[in-house]
Amino acid sequence: MNGRSINDGSGRVVVRNLTKRFGPVEAVRDLSFTVEPGQVTGFLGPNGAGKTTTLRAALGLVTPTEGEVTINGARYDALANPGRVVGGVLDAHGFHRARSARAHLLGYTAAIGVPDQRADEMLTLVGLTDAGDRKVGGYSLGMRQRLALATALLGDPQVLMLDEPGAGLDPEGIAWLRGFLRSFAGAGRTVLISSHQLAEISQVVDKVVIISQGAQVYEGRPDELGGNGVERVQVRCADPAKLATALAERGITDIQSGADGGLTVTGTTSTVVGDVALAAGVAIYGLTGERNDLEERFLQLTSGHFQPNAPTAGQLTPPVPPAAPPPAAPPPAEPVSSGRPAESGQEGAR
Repeated sequence: MNGRSINDGSGRVVVRNLTKRFGPVEAVRDLSFTVEPGQVTGFLGPNGAGKTTTLRAALGLVTPTEGEVTINGARYDALANPGRVVGGVLDAHGFHRARSARAHLLGYTAAIGVPDQRADEMLTLVGLTDAGDRKVGGYSLGMRQRLALATALLGDPQVLMLDEPGAGLDPEGIAWLRGFLRSFAGAGRTVLISSHQLAEISQVVDKVVIISQGAQVYEGRPDELGGNGVERVQVRCADPAKLATALAERGITDIQSGADGGLTVTGTTSTVVGDVALAAGVAIYGLTGERNDLEERFLQLTSGHFQPNAPTAGQLTPPVPPAAPPPAAPPPAEPVSSGRPAESGQEGAR
């Protein structure tokens, strides 16, 4: 284990120049970021952006085409007992439907070498004690999410990786999950959670990494992503030129004139614009602040995810008129049996 103990107090996860291709499809492209212990890191992007592929690479379920993911400085398959170092939840459906939750957990306690009592402790932790002997096939999606989390926590891991952990949870369950993740990270452990909804995790994460089309588009604090309260202000006033001059004297220069004679001011707040107008003696007829909130910014960063590349002006060509229809083919000759079944004629689709 390269001199490391199972619980050495680090738990740092490093994604370094990760690229994963599936045939011609590049699911992840040169992705690099670090997940620090003591923090909850949100891993965000639209569906199909490469989040699950990245988590699968971290957990040794796919082999990177290039780059690597390390936990405590080692790849997952190099950890002496990975179930005691990292707990992962990628799918809340991978349970034997005829097996009880308790039996499911006992199978894992034996596999990773922890006492059987951990099964009951984790059922209590996630609120499934009363349902522990029921068959998993009768569980709701939210209950299966709780069971998947209990499975990941059996080994008392340093690192927790969760893919869309809030799916299927009711509001009470989501509130509980947020509190648990904050407590887990507050104990100096590492949390990486993926989601395609920024609002869903913005209340719990310390840092976000956003990817689109397999590549990173943002890494940092969520409050910095939202623009720190800066608004785009639409203002109608008695003297736009005088107000623009007064704003420029205050260092606010991102000002555009509208077709209706109003101004669009970016990089400040509606309160500041109103105060400047008052000091300059400019009457205000309308003032609207359009806050660039987290979800809007997230959509801006990932807006090209489902948009195909548009042709440039030089690539646009007028439509070609259809060619004249070919002459009718002569009637086919009488078939001659070859003793073999006919070819399907679909070789090009294989």
